[in-house]
Amino acid sequence: MSETPSDAAVVSPVIAGLTCRCPRCGKGSIFTGALSLSVRERCASCGLDLKFIDPGDGPAVFAIMILGFLILGGALIVEFKFNPPVWVHVVLWVPATVIVAFGLLRPLKGLLVALQYHHRAEQGRLE
Repeated sequence: MSETPSDAAVVSPVIAGLTCRCPRCGKGSIFTGALSLSVRERCASCGLDLKFIDPGDGPAVFAIMILGFLILGGALIVEFKFNPPVWVHVVLWVPATVIVAFGLLRPLKGLLVALQYHHRAEQGRLE
């Protein structure tokens, strides 16, 4: 996970993460496929070894929190403003939940990967 100081200044970890690009060069994709959540072993552009990456459950936790805020807030607004029957809520919020959940997971995982690289986060070692 070695990098030169100029690499850190060139690529913003937030932009690289949210666009799912390599945290070092900002060009290569960090995921194996277009809709995949599996991280590549190496960046196809600069060759950065991505095996150190382990975001764990972090992306899912953040996605759940954001999703809960958006969907619950939307459901409460619709309920109190229009008072629709229950089936309307089911038709509105079940697809919205699925779409937003899958839409959030990939950029959030990319963001956590880029932040791990930027802050040089890795497993602790005993010397």
